Amino acid sequence: MTPRSFDRRQFLKLSAGAALLYSVGRFVPVHTGRASEPLPKRTLGKTGFRVSLFSLGGQGIIEQPGTEEESVAIIEKALDEGVNYIDTAPSYGRGTSEQYIGRVMKHRRDEVFLATKTHDRTYSGTMRLFEESLERLQTDYIDLYQLHNVRTDQDLEGIFGDGGALEALLELKEQGVVKHLGITGHRDPQVLLDGIGRFDFDCILLALNPADIHHDPFQTDLLEMAVEKDMGIVAMKIPAHQRIFRDDGITSMDQALGYVYTLPISTAIVGLSTMEQLEENVAITKAFRPLSKAEMEELEDLTAHYYEEASFFKFRW
Repeated sequence: MTPRSFDRRQFLKLSAGAALLYSVGRFVPVHTGRASEPLPKRTLGKTGFRVSLFSLGGQGIIEQPGTEEESVAIIEKALDEGVNYIDTAPSYGRGTSEQYIGRVMKHRRDEVFLATKTHDRTYSGTMRLFEESLERLQTDYIDLYQLHNVRTDQDLEGIFGDGGALEALLELKEQGVVKHLGITGHRDPQVLLDGIGRFDFDCILLALNPADIHHDPFQTDLLEMAVEKDMGIVAMKIPAHQRIFRDDGITSMDQALGYVYTLPISTAIVGLSTMEQLEENVAITKAFRPLSKAEMEELEDLTAHYYEEASFFKFRW
């Protein structure tokens, strides 16, 4: 499979009749999203849940100690805007992210498809992390429990081996305290491909942005397999901790989100630093129209000279 072969097949389905959305190097919305418009939704794969195209990631300000009031305000506003999916993990701020989200879940739990994770590869460690997550999130169930940052074959052997984390996930699902199971990663797409080949996960969280195509892309074989398996596909690392943005490359969140939204994903999670960023991302999402194949390739070309920096998580983690 050539790097862009999957793109071409998907664009036959996803981009027919798409309007021109940007001129060279600059995304131009066809229309401006209005506050009264609902956020667009897609189906989260085999879960059947109708998820907002833009979703809230539990990093950014939400994982920073000492920002509780600002973080809670952003979470509340996101839900007010129609965001119905929140992703977090116990490692984000060493529990800070789950704690802040829990303040909102205490009175708005039924509005959210809530996802968290285990970074432990063992049964016992995962069970301990899960109980701690429930307490911080102030809930008695998790919609999606995920294996966090699966990077190596050794990770897979621990997860799938005797006494591994998968045994805990299956037990928690059988007990009804977890509804769906997922796997996440942003380093090596082949490891995730092996993981979803060994077990029928409901969802996958993977890294996608305009620089992805230039080295070990997540959007080719892995994304194709996830689509074939009807998985809920959640995109992350869209701005790559702001490293995607350069004056001589990708210059706006319009471009970064527009690229990822055009791929066959269910939703994209973004960690936010300010309320203004939330409002910007909501407006971009409401205004989104799919990009053409040529437009997508143009955005990819803009990142070719700095793809290692914009995909730093593949090289440094």
